[in-house]
Amino acid sequence: MNNTSKKKVMSLLGLATRARKVVSGDDTTLQDLKKGKVFLVIVATDASDNTKKLFRDKSSFRNIKMIEYGTKEEIGNAIGKSFRAVIGVEDKGFANRLEELIEEI
Repeated sequence: MNNTSKKKVMSLLGLATRARKVVSGDDTTLQDLKKGKVFLVIVATDASDNTKKLFRDKSSFRNIKMIEYGTKEEIGNAIGKSFRAVIGVEDKGFANRLEELIEEI
């Protein structure tokens, strides 16, 4: 795994968070996903299987891309919070760019 790409992804997550375009945590992300506010869901690779399944199902039902990426700790650090298993990106530009960067890795 390319460390520079991972840094880019994490700093972009930080930027999106400062722009108030990221929601985090299971409940908030799920609420906003149901409201159609989320363009991309990122679930930590070390999240529970139940969490992964829940968000995979809810995302695909709403035709929203879900990516498993990073650890809970890495995601939490990137957005300046404690460990986070799930985040939702509420901006199409950020969502597309994150998707591109993650797919490069």
